[in-house]
Amino acid sequence: MAPPLGNDVHTIRPEHRHTRRSVLAGLAAFGALGAAGCSRVASASGEDGGDLLERLRAQGVVRLGIAGEIPFGYIDRDGELTGEAPELAKVVFKRLGVDRVQPVPTEFGSLIPGLNSQQFDVVAAGMYVNAERCQQVIFADPDYQMLDSFIVRKGNPMGLRSYEDVVAKKAKFATGTGYAEIQYAVEAGYEEGDILIVPDQVAGLNAVEAGRVDVFAGTALTTREVVRKSAKAEATEPFRPLVGGKPHVDGGAFAFRPAETRLRDAFNAELRKLKKSGELLRILRPFGFTEAEMTDLTAKELCGG
Repeated sequence: MAPPLGNDVHTIRPEHRHTRRSVLAGLAAFGALGAAGCSRVASASGEDGGDLLERLRAQGVVRLGIAGEIPFGYIDRDGELTGEAPELAKVVFKRLGVDRVQPVPTEFGSLIPGLNSQQFDVVAAGMYVNAERCQQVIFADPDYQMLDSFIVRKGNPMGLRSYEDVVAKKAKFATGTGYAEIQYAVEAGYEEGDILIVPDQVAGLNAVEAGRVDVFAGTALTTREVVRKSAKAEATEPFRPLVGGKPHVDGGAFAFRPAETRLRDAFNAELRKLKKSGELLRILRPFGFTEAEMTDLTAKELCGG
């Protein structure tokens, strides 16, 4: 979730406190869109499944909604579209008969509304799958899973290895704008109003190094990447946050409009082939993903149905 190269387009604005991967994020978009019906993880049998795949093949291009976030989906310094989701999209859509991908950058909180208002064809931003979002869009199965990790001072002097530790030791806690980690900390008993919200992991690392906070929470992938060159901070071992008292693993996936089950199902079929062959890891590895981030989780599991 953190752009170590500083390419994140997000700014700190109160109205965007819950616009990243937060389990609350879907609620804001849900309010803007109105009720969207029940969780939509069924196959295409309900209706005709939509005709978007055929239209994309005819056009030869698919529009990808991205949120300008390294390593998930962003425009690099050379002006080229890249990131784990766009690079995966290039491979999958090529196999589906769509030769080109076109980025449509937006803020993360605008991805679901933008998708459903047809500003782009698919969300390719590493979006976490959760029950609230499953009320508004349909997801492919996750292409990666993710645990959490902390950025702490070298040696981890306070011994912070979980959100419960943060609460028990009254640590000064920070995380990113709209991150799911906000909710995980609150569930552990941390007062939301006491959380320092910063734009990204770089700002979180700076806050820890400067002593403004004791700990910054993010994903295991992005925390380990951002501390690589730090002489003052380190990343803790990845761990599963507790949700409803049970260890939880997040998974990120592509999102589609609810009617487009044929496209979602075709995407899933190619994704399964990439997982089985090992090519998925080869595509994602340049962005810091490892075997630990590969997953057999399904959208149905993460949607809660």
